[in-house]
Amino acid sequence: MILIQNGIVYTMTTDEPVKADILLEDGKIQAIEPGISPEESWQVIDAAGLRVYPGFVDAHCHLGMSEEAIGFEGNDVNEATDPVTPQLRAIDGFNPTDRAVEEARLAGVTCVATGPGSANVVGGQFAAIKTYGSRVDKMVLKAPLAMKVAFGENPKRVYNSKQKMPSTRMGTAALLRQTLTEAKNYMKKRENDPEAPIDFKMEALVPVLRREIPLKAHAHRADDIFTVIRIAREFNLRFTLDHCTEGHLITDELAEEKVQAIIGPSFGSRSKFELTNKTFDTPRALYEAGIPFAIMTDHPVIPCQYLPLCAALSHKAGLPAMEALKAITIRAAQILGLEERIGSLEAGKDADIILYAGDPMEEIEARCVMTIIDGKILSDRRNG
Repeated sequence: MILIQNGIVYTMTTDEPVKADILLEDGKIQAIEPGISPEESWQVIDAAGLRVYPGFVDAHCHLGMSEEAIGFEGNDVNEATDPVTPQLRAIDGFNPTDRAVEEARLAGVTCVATGPGSANVVGGQFAAIKTYGSRVDKMVLKAPLAMKVAFGENPKRVYNSKQKMPSTRMGTAALLRQTLTEAKNYMKKRENDPEAPIDFKMEALVPVLRREIPLKAHAHRADDIFTVIRIAREFNLRFTLDHCTEGHLITDELAEEKVQAIIGPSFGSRSKFELTNKTFDTPRALYEAGIPFAIMTDHPVIPCQYLPLCAALSHKAGLPAMEALKAITIRAAQILGLEERIGSLEAGKDADIILYAGDPMEEIEARCVMTIIDGKILSDRRNG
């Protein structure tokens, strides 16, 4: 049993911190209430003067897939040999020993949605993975989590260079429609004949068609965002708008469609044309329009350890501080469909908890001094 006492507790279920102690047992939060009296056998953590948050959640990145300081040998983000690869699984490309995983954990990022990149029209399966462990199978929170699809510049650039489809936005949309139609036909065939041969590509798309997992749709520009919505509505699919760079330009439309967005990476240069309108104003604009969103790093574009900085910069651009925190905790968990396990401090949820010295939304010198995942204290830097 572990008891955290005297901290400033941000449960993320209220808009203000609360005075409470947190009791952990068997990897779960057992209780959150004031004045819990410790028993002699319990480990007591004095969090006086520290802020206590649920572990931060990066809702879209490629952590563990594009390894630090290696290059091609450690780059397993894109299988850019075929524009349609739904059968790829993030868990088969994730390296738990990548240095960036530890750096993310030390910064308080305890869970990430990671997976294939945006070279392909259909990239493969994302997974939700905790940032502690030596074997990915034991780190997985949910797999598959979502099916990565991509619109805009990336697929057309990659496959135009190979002189094959798609080299236009029309080609990207047509390939996706064709693939989804083939998957629908395959699903019906298998339902009528369970002994029919398994097609790995089509089988991976069955959970998408059954609405068990969403499309994780890479789309920066407004016209690409509308194409995502159009195709998802045609096939009655769940989806998230990942990047949503021009979301602030079309908030009325997005609110009408009742979409969910994962915004970023907003930090850094405008490295290609579809990022022309990139700005940290996007989260504030979506918040004011009532559109649920999370904030991402797109690691390695922005190192995962700087997820709280991305939230803080959104706050600096006008997003309320509590909303910025929600975008990397409970809102991220809700959009990923993981809110029953992570994202807030509540009895019964995973004991993924971080202690901060200072306010990460206001103070550049604020730092994570303790990370707890599944009830295990993985770092303790309260004394330096």
